Amino acid sequence: MILPGDIQDTVRRALAEDIGDGDITAALIPEAARCDAMVISRENATVCGVAWFDAVFQQLDSTIQVIWHVKDGDAVVANQTLCSLHGPARALLSGERAALNFLQTLSGTATTARRYADVVQGISVKILDTRKTLPGLRSAQKYAVRCGGCYNHRQGLYDGILIKENHILATGSATQAVAAARVYDWPVEVEVETLGEVREALEAGADILLLDNFDLEQIRAAVTLNKGQAKLEVSGGVGLDNLRAIAETGVDFISIGAITKNVQAIDLSMRFSDIRIFS
Repeated sequence: MILPGDIQDTVRRALAEDIGDGDITAALIPEAARCDAMVISRENATVCGVAWFDAVFQQLDSTIQVIWHVKDGDAVVANQTLCSLHGPARALLSGERAALNFLQTLSGTATTARRYADVVQGISVKILDTRKTLPGLRSAQKYAVRCGGCYNHRQGLYDGILIKENHILATGSATQAVAAARVYDWPVEVEVETLGEVREALEAGADILLLDNFDLEQIRAAVTLNKGQAKLEVSGGVGLDNLRAIAETGVDFISIGAITKNVQAIDLSMRFSDIRIFS
């Protein structure tokens, strides 16, 4: 799986935010002190964030060794050791919080994505994320979504067309908005809120219809009305309790903002041991 290209910059900002001009508490420890540490998961999870974790310690001290016992996308259980570390005690302590923040947050995203992906197993539907990501962590969270078995919608406003209600109001009609969008070499997606708008968007030649907050009966009616003309995406009011029923209607995509928005970080712990001081 391809990693985002902004990992080093993202980690650099996180370290500047946490350490600033220097870790004044870690400075109390003798500079020559070295130690071992391990990271343990306190709960079942899907792992994600290895590269960000590694980058934290690489930027602080390149002599730190991190030995991983798992990889991104792996399922782990409570009390399982994820990695072992060895190196200067100051740098390990200074990087602990930033490294764990990345690992616990991205693993939380991947774990949530895995829950949704498991519900629709065996059905040919793709569960998509949205742009409802944590500021500054979009590429990281979208990578985590993929590690959890789901898929990415557009990365941002620059790589996909999604015509919503206000775009239609500003251009005059769905037909005019779709026609204007054809200057770009992107599939044109139109958000619809009624079956009447489904008909209008289909007549306008939309490639994808986003069924916004449709109930099951409306979704089934839209699938029948569509007759395979456009791809259908469902969004709004989707949860683990109704996800499979929605998937079974025959839609192509289901987008869920909660995958990246309602993040429950995984409970991780870094344990230090065997501190040695060399003269």
